[in-house]
Amino acid sequence: QVTLVESGGGLVQAGDSLRLSCTASVRNFYWYTMAWFRQAPGKEREFIAFISGSSGRTDYADFVKGRFTISRDITKRTVDLQMNNLQPDDTAVYYCAAARGGGEYGTGDYESWGQGTQVTVSS
Repeated sequence: QVTLVESGGGLVQAGDSLRLSCTASVRNFYWYTMAWFRQAPGKEREFIAFISGSSGRTDYADFVKGRFTISRDITKRTVDLQMNNLQPDDTAVYYCAAARGGGEYGTGDYESWGQGTQVTVSS
């Protein structure tokens, strides 16, 4: 089991940027696929982006392409989500997730989750 701790959430205005960070307490971080999901009130948890373990391949949900960027620092065991041009629809709790080996778009792909960090975007 991996312990994940997110940080960086907050209240911003439409058009602003925010950077979320997730720190993983795990050995062999390199082999883990890391992802970000979000969940707005009354909605399902939805995929935002992942970065694959060994290859570093990334992919994004269509609604964030061109605005959000996922990155990782293997030595620090962190995965970040840079979010630009935030809009009120981006308001949600953002979760970091980890999958040993493979993992892609589904919540079921990931066995470890952080506690979440709130992002609120005002208009």
